[in-house]
Amino acid sequence: MTFGEQPAYLRVAGDLRKKIVDGSLPPHTRLPSQARIRQEYGVSDTVALEARKVLMAEGLVEGRSGSGTYVRERPVPRRVARSGYRPETGATPFRQEQADATVRGTWESRSEQTDAGAAIAERLGIEPGERVMRTKYVFRDAGEAMMLSTSWEPLAVTGRTPVMLPEEGPLGGMGVVERMAAIDVVVDNVTEEVGARPGLAEELLALGGVPGHVVIVVQRTFYASGRPVETADVVIPADRYQLSYHLPVR
Repeated sequence: MTFGEQPAYLRVAGDLRKKIVDGSLPPHTRLPSQARIRQEYGVSDTVALEARKVLMAEGLVEGRSGSGTYVRERPVPRRVARSGYRPETGATPFRQEQADATVRGTWESRSEQTDAGAAIAERLGIEPGERVMRTKYVFRDAGEAMMLSTSWEPLAVTGRTPVMLPEEGPLGGMGVVERMAAIDVVVDNVTEEVGARPGLAEELLALGGVPGHVVIVVQRTFYASGRPVETADVVIPADRYQLSYHLPVR
């Protein structure tokens, strides 16, 4: 192979990808068999197999037990809003979107006390093993799971207060800023770090993905005078949703 020349399996995968993108191989069409790829492109079985693996890893095709490999429906990515603090609503970004009558969003949550692991303790500026309130969310759009979120709040801040449970009490369901203000904790800063990685098996099961699919992960932390008071991981399927940030200019 000369400098700059692609391996045979990538050239085959690239040609098949082009056919999928331009509609020559539309959704739900069976991908040419390994023998057909070998014959059409003049390559070995190994090259044909590797080319199919590439397309599967990219999420362009999927295997169906006992039936073969088929072109996947390519969803048009939908927007997930991430915005600055909006005092007129007092709600989280997801709930702000649900104010639109055309959006059919629902969510479910479960809170429990637990010990902070090393990574979460570092993010919250506490010692490993200190007690935190962990809340897990599943957000749905028209019944389809579209986002997962897990938040952690140090019980040294919220324990034995009316806002100890994020989804219960007089401020249940409100945003972190409002809940903390109710116990005289003034949130004045928030950071979000956005990355991507292959989804964990349990995440993809909940989100309706297949092994190997990539998820967007937003690591968010709220601060009050430099002290972390809440941190969360937001997980979104990258093939179906894109993040849209609306930030005020000060």
